[in-house]
This record gives sequence, structure tokens and C-alpha cells, in this order.
Amino acid sequence: MRLRHILSTILPRPVYRALLRPYHYLWAFGSALWYGFPARDMIIIGVTGTKGKSSVSEMIAAILEEDGHTVALSSTIRFKIGNESHPNLYKMTLPGRGFLQRFFREAKNAGCTHVVVELTSESTLQYRHLFTSLNVLVFTNLTREHIESHGSMENYFAAKYRIGKELASSEKRPRAIVANADDPYGIRFLELPVEESVPFSYGDAQNVVMEHESVRFTFNGATITSPHPGVFSIMNILAAVKAAMFLGASTTSCTRALQSLSRIPGRAEQIDEGQNFLAVVDYAHTPDSLRALYDAYPARRKICVLGNTGGGRDTWKRPEMGKIAEEYCHEVILTNEDPYDEDPDAIVAAMADGMEKKPRIVMDRREAIRTALSLAAEDDVVLITGKGTDPYIMGAKDKKTPWSDAQVVHEELQRRAV
Repeated sequence: MRLRHILSTILPRPVYRALLRPYHYLWAFGSALWYGFPARDMIIIGVTGTKGKSSVSEMIAAILEEDGHTVALSSTIRFKIGNESHPNLYKMTLPGRGFLQRFFREAKNAGCTHVVVELTSESTLQYRHLFTSLNVLVFTNLTREHIESHGSMENYFAAKYRIGKELASSEKRPRAIVANADDPYGIRFLELPVEESVPFSYGDAQNVVMEHESVRFTFNGATITSPHPGVFSIMNILAAVKAAMFLGASTTSCTRALQSLSRIPGRAEQIDEGQNFLAVVDYAHTPDSLRALYDAYPARRKICVLGNTGGGRDTWKRPEMGKIAEEYCHEVILTNEDPYDEDPDAIVAAMADGMEKKPRIVMDRREAIRTALSLAAEDDVVLITGKGTDPYIMGAKDKKTPWSDAQVVHEELQRRAV
């Protein structure tokens, strides 16, 4: 990293950027070679898309374990090998410098037969998706995100599609692409030249019953119940089930695993300290994911806490996020999130520009959460979005303040109960 910093300061920017490609490729190849290409000896399931990656990854891992396999999981939320699990504290889904190949080797040494790995468009720019020897790739959806770094939706898609090409080049047989047929980009993924193209669509779910805290539907003759509400949960479940069933998982394993998967950290995670209202922490950090989360609680009065993920990027979404919150929420509290080197007050002001009425602005995130909880009445829902399981609030000059939305909600609810 020190060498990269030196080179970036002394070389012309076009030259430096050109050198990054072979640098990242050599890291990817060198680490795979060093660890003996461990992915070749296990079943590797990649999961990509804008929304739902972490939830789908958790669901697939749970189903495969219920089916009797020893599973490893690498995601935005955590790194898990067999029964050992550690939170992802890197502030990125897929760390570099050989992390994934080392993870594969550790998984293989631990006797894992299957590995579920969350893959992002950003990671493809550093070739971290290479030498993964994929058996299955799951594509959830593609909505506007990272547009300022990628340049356009088509460039964003192209970055995701590199993962599809990695599946197509895999030596494994048979290979499968499992993709959202309700998404136009999913249709393009389903055209990959692999042995099996497995579409999933909302229409695959029959007899849908959506309640305040769960969903239930029929698929493939079985009733699937999950304690995760909303249309987005149904789509995540369908993606996970179809991927797992391609790998031989039984319908019974699917239904049992999903019914017992009561908590996915930071993903519509309910925090319960005996209060008479719901308190929910969710990662929702795009307009589409925010709207989907709010839609999951149609009958409850909503008190909403939100900021705007990532200072210095995706500035287009700020007023849109404020507008959506105003549309759905009885009370909106705008707060600090991850400003990096940008003025946090300016970020919040841009969000407020999308709102007709002046929102509450409480820049201290703990105080914002405390305020929201104090405003909640019986049967309300307090929705705290944007960070999910992110372990830090990122400030200027890469200052990291340790943070957990879920822990803060627990603490503030306990204080109320005293």
C-alpha cells in the first residue's frame, strides 16, 4: 500500500491507472497460486446484484447446512467457516490483497464442501472475482448505485457481468446462473453460456401472505414461511431456494432452514427489549431498498432515521431518499452516517432539499435514535436505515468511530425500561 501511495504521487494519473490493472491481476493470480487454487476443490456459489446479496448469501448457507453440508460464507456481514463466525470489520464486502484465496484455503482445510461468497462490482475492478472457480452465480437485481464511480448504468452492469464471465470460464460442470427474470439485466445474465439457466420471478411464489413480521407462500408444492417481511424477502428466498435446489438441497431443507433463520444481522433486523413497538435496523441505502423496506410495514405508523451512505459519492440520491422518507414516514429524523471528507451538514441539507416539510435534523446518530424511540407509540415501527452492520462511522481523513446501530438501539431501549 505504501508503494502504491508513492507511485500515485509521482506518476501521471493515466500512467498510474494503467499500472493498476496488472498490479491487481498479479495479486489475484499470485494469491490463487500461493494457496494452491483451493476453490477448484469445493462447490463455490457467488452472489451478486445491487440489493439482497447478503440476505441471499445467508439463506443459501443456512439451507446447505440444513442439508448436511459444511459451509463457509464470505459477505458484507461476516466471515464464517464451519461453526466459527467473525463480523466483517473491513468496511468493504470483499477485501483485497489475497483475502479471498486465503479464505478459500482456510475453508478447505476446515473441511468445508461449499462456499458462499458475496461478489461486488467494485471488487471486479481489482480482479478479486478471478480464480473463484464458480459452480453457481446468483444475480439478484440491478438498480442505481455507484453510478458516479462507474460512470453509467451500462458500465455498472458491465462490472457485474465480469462475474458472469468468470462463471462462464469456470472449469466446473455443471454450472448454473440463477437470475432475477423480473429485472431486464437479469435476462441478460440468463443468456450466459453455461449448462443451466435458472430464472426466478415473483410469479413463482403462490398463495402469498404478507404480515407485519413475516411472509408465507407456496413454492414447488411446499409452504415456505420466513420471519422476514416484504416483497424483497420473497425475491431473496426464491433466489436462495433455486440456487440451493440446483445443488441438490431438498425442499424440506429449504423450508426448515428459512423458517428458523430468524435473524440476519442488519437486514430488517428486529431489536426486542420488550417494548410495545417494533424497532428495526436495516442496511437500506438506495432509494429502491428504502422504499422496499418501508413497503414491508404498510399498516404501522413509521418513525424513520436515515442519513446518506458514503460522503463524496452517489450525491444524486440524497434528495430522493429524503423525498421517499417523507412520503412513507410519520416522523423523519435526518442524521449523520458516513460523511468521510464531506461536510455532514451539507449531506443532510441535500436530503432535506427533497422534502416539502422541514424534517427533524439530529446530527448525533445516537441522539437521533434515542429521539426516534422516544416518539414511538404502541404498534409503531422505528426504522433505522443506512448502516446495517457497518462497524464504523467514517469521518474526515479516514477517521473511524466504532459503531453498531443494533447495539445502540438495544442500549437505548434498555435505558427507557429503567
